[in-house]
Amino acid sequence: METELSRELGIEHAIFGFTPFPAVAAAISRAGGFGVLGAVRYTDPQELARDLDRLDKLADGKPYGLDVVMPAKKVEGVTEADVEAMIPDAHRGFVQELLTRYGVPELAEGEASGWRITGWMEEVARNQLDVAFGYPIKLLANALGSPPADVIERAHAHGVLVAALAGSAEHARRHAAAGIDVVVAQGYEAGGHTGEIGSMVLVPEVVEAVAPLPVLAAGGIGSGEQAAAGLALGAQGIWLGSLWLTTEEADLHSPALTRKLLAAGSGDTVRSRALTGKPARQLRTAWTDAWDDPAGLGTLPMPLQGLLVAEAVSRIQKYEVGELLGTPVGQIVGRMTSERSVQAVVDDLTRGFERAVTRINRIAGRSAT
Repeated sequence: METELSRELGIEHAIFGFTPFPAVAAAISRAGGFGVLGAVRYTDPQELARDLDRLDKLADGKPYGLDVVMPAKKVEGVTEADVEAMIPDAHRGFVQELLTRYGVPELAEGEASGWRITGWMEEVARNQLDVAFGYPIKLLANALGSPPADVIERAHAHGVLVAALAGSAEHARRHAAAGIDVVVAQGYEAGGHTGEIGSMVLVPEVVEAVAPLPVLAAGGIGSGEQAAAGLALGAQGIWLGSLWLTTEEADLHSPALTRKLLAAGSGDTVRSRALTGKPARQLRTAWTDAWDDPAGLGTLPMPLQGLLVAEAVSRIQKYEVGELLGTPVGQIVGRMTSERSVQAVVDDLTRGFERAVTRINRIAGRSAT
């Protein structure tokens, strides 16, 4: 699965794997793909440095990248406390009522509430970059549009390619105008924040909109045949996130959540604002149903929603409250039926790709070469 972009980055297969787990990112790179570590959860620069140390060691010299969530426009003088003060009491009460209804225990006294969605803040994201540019990353991806111009310039000065996710051709054109090197066309089927256009329509539109910039196909890809379809539509690689959640190297810290993912079908996800305030595809649960109920209070805009529910999500995950337990994941979850190693997943993707190419060659009356 070689393309011009994969050759530029020095990888064997044009498989780009986004993951919050350093061990998974390293395993993807070792398997011949390109591991990309998600940084949004790292509010402490030292914690990010520790995990990048681990990733760099485990990658065994293979290239890897980092994914941040950084707004294109800087907001001056706004702290997390300022944002917290904007959350209505009624919404705080709604969260508490839900937790009480489903018997979710409190955290122990003095216990931190875990991950908080603060990576969107200017100071947090820039601290992450200060750490990241001290490592041999080869790609910096931004999940919240194009990063600020000075960040793009800084990345290029370090010899780092810059990628940005797009849910429409118009988004992609704005990325190209901003100086982005790679556009990730993320379709409606994808996990996490995603738009309303399906991959089969989106990928060729984005390829045409930003040519000759390379495009990666994302959303609804979990087999080699689907990867071949993405490349046939003009992409120079595939961007996968959900598929790695049930790998042996993943560290979800929740056997119950792993079981839910393995049991879920492609119809068991929903695009909901319940987690961050922006539409994000995730497992459908009683939690998402409560927030999406037209008779309810409704969600707050980003980043208020993420800050509002952070502690609640931590409690739900810690105590594995089944009816509420969920995670961002794409419709491809229906293919995630067993725990496998990252290497096994990559092998399956490449074998399926070869099968698809052979089939198309046969249909076209050509012998496989």
